[in-house]
Order: sequence, then C-alpha cells, then structure tokens
Amino acid sequence: MTDNSRPARPVILGQNQYGKAENRVVKITRDGATHHIKDLNVSVSLSGDMDEVHYSGSNAHVLPTDTTKNTVYAFAKEHGIESAEQFGIHLARHFVTSQEPIKTARIRIEEYAWERIEASDANSRFIGADEAKHSFVRKGQETRLTQITYDGESWEVVSGLKDLVVMNSTNSEFWGYVKDKYTTLQEAYDRILATQVSSRWRFNWTDDEQRMPNWEKSYEQTRKHMLQAFAETYSLSLQQTLYQMGSRIIDNRSEIDEVRFSLPNKHHFLVDLEPFGLKNATEDGAVYFAADRPYGLIEATILRDGCEPKIPVDLTNL
Repeated sequence: MTDNSRPARPVILGQNQYGKAENRVVKITRDGATHHIKDLNVSVSLSGDMDEVHYSGSNAHVLPTDTTKNTVYAFAKEHGIESAEQFGIHLARHFVTSQEPIKTARIRIEEYAWERIEASDANSRFIGADEAKHSFVRKGQETRLTQITYDGESWEVVSGLKDLVVMNSTNSEFWGYVKDKYTTLQEAYDRILATQVSSRWRFNWTDDEQRMPNWEKSYEQTRKHMLQAFAETYSLSLQQTLYQMGSRIIDNRSEIDEVRFSLPNKHHFLVDLEPFGLKNATEDGAVYFAADRPYGLIEATILRDGCEPKIPVDLTNL
C-alpha cells in the first residue's frame, strides 16, 4: 500500500500560517454614567508545527480559527482593552503559551477612534448633561494600527497609522530639480504641500524583563510630534519634510528605534484662469485643481543611530 501522507516528489512545505482575520470587536466600558469605547479590527495569525495538516490533512495540531475568534471576544471581556498593543500582547502570549504546536503568534489590529458628542446648552436641561457621556461620533482623521509578534521568548511591536491627511497651504517650494526633454513641470516657490500619511514605528521593547511603554501615551505623543514637524518645517521637498517628521519622533520618543513613512504627494495644481482674464496668483489666494492620481510617492525609513531596519520596505501588508 502506498503512503499518500507525504508528497512522492521532492516538494517541501515552506512558510505557512493560519488564523481568523478581521474580528470586529467593540468594547464598552462604563465608568458610572460616563462610557468609553474601544473599537478594534483584530486579525490573528498562528504558525508552528503544522506540517501534517498540509501533508495528510490531520488536524491534530490545529486550533480552529473559530476558536481564535472566540478568544478575541472572551479576552475583550475578561481583560478589557487598555490599548490595542496591550490587547494584542495578551492574545499573542495566550496562543503561544497555551498550545504547544503554536510557536509564533502575530496579532494585527486596526483601531477606529470615537469622540464624544457634546450636548447643546439649550437641550442639556431637558435631556440631562449626562447624555453626552454616552453619545459618540466616529473620528475620520486616521486609523490607528499595531502588529504584535511573539515567539515565546521575544516580542516585536510595530505600531502606526494610515489615512492621516495633512496640508500646508504655504511654506513649501519645489525647484532646482533635474530637467530633461520630457520635463514640463514649472518650478514652484510657494505651493501647497499635502499628503496622506501612512507610517509605522518599531518599539525597542522586546522582552518581559524590560519596562513596557505606556502605549496610549506613546501613540498620542508620536502623532503629535509627527504633525508638529509637518507644520513647522519650511519644506523644499516632501523628502525633507518626511525626514523631519521621523527625526522629531526618534529624538523625542526613547521607546521607538525606527520609523517608516509612505507619503503620497497629493498634488494641487494652479488652475489656468488667463482665458477668463483672471490672474491666479498664490499671493492673492489662488484656486487649485486637486489631482488624486497619478501622484508622487515618497517613502523612507528613519532610524536611531546604531539600530538595524526591521520594518518591511513595502507597508502594503503590514
């Protein structure tokens, strides 16, 4: 009888992982009449001793993906959600330490922010001021991100954000660039600089013996330094602005060793109004055409001196 459990040809199983993706979990915490929301999209990916399930179909080492889904919701109730990072750490530690075949757990989380709706002064006496304590509007500025990877010994935490749209309406120039026979772009000495920030930053917290960062404060402060650098840099190129944004984070946040940015240049072109007898000068307050594509795409990693880059160059799947 032929043993069909192993491939007859010299074919070798490579890297593999499995899990339950995009578990949407919303946790409401009640502090008396004041409520708090944590709104997450959690993806669990597990790897380890999984050869047999691929070769023979044996599920003896497989924790069902449905179980990982249930664990996400149970942990949200049992442990709460202090931060996306802390929640991911609880999950990763659980999967690696509770299931011997599982050697590595990777938890990816998107967090969607909400802010409170303020009750109007006119209506507060009728509905009660407490109404605003449990009414929220979804923030649309950016999506917070984190990825936690744990192999039973060491941690890697990479957090970040995406879809944060920012603009400087002046204090930006672009000139002195290479020109050839295909160059038509005019030099600009007063232009709009706008981009949609996608960024990831890697923490130097890697084991349980180290003091864990304050994840919520770290995100808030990293975002603040990023935005302040964007606003305060007189920009001669988007690359220069990117470097200043990363440098400000590295200089001010000791828990972060590496920052990577992907910045699409959201171009704003002056509209030609000469056919209508109108001058469209920036100093007078100009009219622009906002082009969504094609766009310049500026990407770079900023590192603390002496550190090695570990964040992937392509942020698409991180």
